[in-house]
Amino acid sequence: MIGAMLAKLLGWMLLGVVRLLTGAQARWHGCPPKAEQRIYFANHQSHIDLVMIWAALPEELRSITRPIAARDYWANTPFKRWITTKVFNAIYVERGGSPSPAGAKDSAPSQAMATRGDDERIEPTLESNPAPLHETASTPEPEAVQLAQAAQVTAAAPGSPEALAPLQPLIDALQSGDSIIIFPEGTRGHTGEPQKFKSGLYTLAQLFPDVVLVPAWIDNVQRVMPKGEVVPVPILCSVTFGAPVRLEAEEERRAFLDRAREAVVALRAA
Repeated sequence: MIGAMLAKLLGWMLLGVVRLLTGAQARWHGCPPKAEQRIYFANHQSHIDLVMIWAALPEELRSITRPIAARDYWANTPFKRWITTKVFNAIYVERGGSPSPAGAKDSAPSQAMATRGDDERIEPTLESNPAPLHETASTPEPEAVQLAQAAQVTAAAPGSPEALAPLQPLIDALQSGDSIIIFPEGTRGHTGEPQKFKSGLYTLAQLFPDVVLVPAWIDNVQRVMPKGEVVPVPILCSVTFGAPVRLEAEEERRAFLDRAREAVVALRAA
């Protein structure tokens, strides 16, 4: 009881500090603030993005909306762990890639299949001087070919438990009826232009077609807490929420993710 009261009091204090430092202005373009289940997806430029968008939501939406938080940053001290769980009711996610398939052993970088983004795979190149074709029947296959074959066996299939494992905390939250705040870039950008969206948003849209997908643009927050700094600087910031987007029938993953990214970028000028 005392813990809940303390968390609520600290939440109000934090809300006041954030709004004093940033203004935390919310602008609703294309959709009103509404107590329905939503996935808010936004650009990502700072660790305090989750604080900014949380503070911009009206109270009735804050209570039903859970932001994601990088576990390695937001749970690395007892205080940050307490505030993210008790005040923000955040969902911890792991950074650095999905778990390896069951039974797979760690490999050296030179032996692993390289990847580009989340859509394109770069197959291992063959040895610079492969054996002549007429010798392949009597000699072992090149190591790279063996690795490529192994990768085909161990790669997680889309929709498989291995592929869904990194999203499981978000899936659990949505199944319980919560709204969530996600950052589809995965990592913070530093150019002002959102990076290519990763596939998690597409997967969630497939699994929860009735949840409303609302794009959001967080403006200026990177100047409040630049990378490497620990003391925030007062800067006027805003969060602009746009018209919902939907995953169309038979829409390809990359086409949807590019369209969702464009919906976020378009809010920069709104």
